[in-house]
Amino acid sequence: MDIKTASSLHRLRLVSAPEAVSFLLLLVCSVLKRTTDFNAVPVMGAIHGLLFVLYVLFWLDAWNRTKWSFKTAALYFVLSVLPFGGFFAERKLKAEAEAAVIASRARREGVVNA
Repeated sequence: MDIKTASSLHRLRLVSAPEAVSFLLLLVCSVLKRTTDFNAVPVMGAIHGLLFVLYVLFWLDAWNRTKWSFKTAALYFVLSVLPFGGFFAERKLKAEAEAAVIASRARREGVVNA
């Protein structure tokens, strides 16, 4: 894995958890708006919207660089629209990046022909 591919996965990983948190907070704010006088939906909506757009841009970049199959790319996109999906995506991306680093080191050292 080259440095640009690793960077694109890292960026996607970094934005996935905050995007998931903002989605959950937006859901809470929506409930509070309807049950109390508290209305933070415009602010949380803007924050979540920005993070979601960043997630989609980083997802497209990662898909382009990693050459994921359509199924894998679709999984990461679906995880972005599920309430706790961003946390799962972050863990899955971390494991994928660690496996790629191990494979890259093994190839460089000539241990395996991966």
